[in-house]
Amino acid sequence: MGSHNKVVVLDNGGGLLKAGIGGDHSPTAVVPNCLGRPPSSKKWLSGDQLLSSDDHTSVSLRRPLDRGYLVNPDLQKEIWDRVLHHLLLLSDDDLRSSSLLLVEPLLNLPSARRASDELVFEDFGFSSLYVADPPSLVHLHHHHHHHCSLVVDCGFSFAHAAPVLEGFTLNYGVRRLDIGGKALTNHLKELVSYRSINVMDETLLIDQAKERLCFVSLDVPRDLRLSRIRGRDNPFRCTYVLPDGVNHMRGFVKDEEEAQRYLSLPPEGEQDARRIEDEVMDDAQRREERKRSILAENEFSLTNERFLVPEMLFHPADLGMNEAGLAECIVRSVDACHPYLHPVLFESIVLSGGSTLFPRFAERLERELRPLVCDDYKVKITTQEDPILGVWRGGSLLASTPDFEAMCVTKVEYEEYGSTRCRRRFFH
Repeated sequence: MGSHNKVVVLDNGGGLLKAGIGGDHSPTAVVPNCLGRPPSSKKWLSGDQLLSSDDHTSVSLRRPLDRGYLVNPDLQKEIWDRVLHHLLLLSDDDLRSSSLLLVEPLLNLPSARRASDELVFEDFGFSSLYVADPPSLVHLHHHHHHHCSLVVDCGFSFAHAAPVLEGFTLNYGVRRLDIGGKALTNHLKELVSYRSINVMDETLLIDQAKERLCFVSLDVPRDLRLSRIRGRDNPFRCTYVLPDGVNHMRGFVKDEEEAQRYLSLPPEGEQDARRIEDEVMDDAQRREERKRSILAENEFSLTNERFLVPEMLFHPADLGMNEAGLAECIVRSVDACHPYLHPVLFESIVLSGGSTLFPRFAERLERELRPLVCDDYKVKITTQEDPILGVWRGGSLLASTPDFEAMCVTKVEYEEYGSTRCRRRFFH
C-alpha cells in the first residue's frame, strides 16, 4: 500500500459513529450518529456538539439509520461531512486520495448498499472502498489467532450471533434478535413515564440513566421479591435527578453509594432473600410513613426497572415480543454450522457492542446457555477490552495490512461496473 494513501476507518453504527485513521489504536471521533436540537436552539447540532452541549433536556433527534439500515442518505452525508472535515480534519483533496473501510450491518439491504456507495464515491470522492461486517472485524481484533469464533454483537438497533471462520462471517449461521440499546432505552422511558414522570421526550437523559443504573439479574424471581420492599430498605432503590436548567444542566445519580448497594447482595439464593425481607419488613412496617422519602418533581426513583430492562435481551417473550432470547439465538446460530464446529464455537464466544456492558451480562449469558448446550462442550465467553471500539479496532488492523489496497473496489471500477457488480468482491 502506498505510504501516501490514508485509509479512513468508519464504523457507522446506529447509535455511535466511530471514525479514525487505519493503523491507529483508537478512533479519533466517537460521536452519536444523529443530529439533535434542544428546545433552546433553532439549529440542529451534530453528535459532537450534542456531547459538549449543556442542554440535554427534551432534545429532538434525527437519525440517518433506522433498525440498522441507512434510510436517510442526505442526513448521513451531513453527519459524515462534519466528522471527516471537522473532527478528522481531512480536506476534500485528502479524501480523494484516501481509501475508506466502511463497516456495514450484517444482512444489509441492496438499496442501502447502493445509497452508501453513492455517498462514498459520488459525494465524498474516496479513491477506493472496502466494506466489512462487524463480526469479522471483532474476530480479527480479538481472536485472530483462533480459526473460528462466535461473535455476539449487541448494538443499538439489534443483536446478532454470528459464526466467523478464518476471518469470514458464515452468513447462513447468522441469527438476529430485534432488540438493541434503542429498544431498551425506549422500554425504560415507558416504565418511568407510566410509574412516575413523563420522560417520553428525554431520550438522551434516559439513555444515560440506563447506562449508569441498569444491571443484569442472576436470580430474577428473588430480585423481584426484594424489589417489593418498601422505602429505603429496598436494595435496588435509587434516585435519578433530571436537569432543572438552573442549578444543574445534566442528569445525575442522586446517591452513587445507594445505587451500588445491590452489588453487595449474594448473587442468588432464596434463604438470603427471605432473611433480608424479614429483617426489614418489621422495621419497614413501623417506619414506613416516616421514612418514605419525598421525591422532588424533577426526580424519579428506580427499583425493579434496573434489571427488568436488560432482561428484555434474555427473555423478550416476557414482554409479549415474539422473539427467542439471546441464549437461544446463539444455539440456533451454532446449530446452523457444521457439527465439527459446534464445540469450538461454544468455547470461543466473544461479546461486542454497548449493550453487553451491563454489569453481570456475561455471567448471566453463560448461565442461560449452559442448560441448552451439550454437556460435553465447554462454554466460554470472553469480553473485549472495549466492546464499543472492538469493531473499529479490527478495521484499523485490517486497513494497515499490506494487501488491503488490493481488496478494495476503486472509484474507476465503481464508475465502470456500478455498485452491485463491485459489491460481489466483498463476499457478502
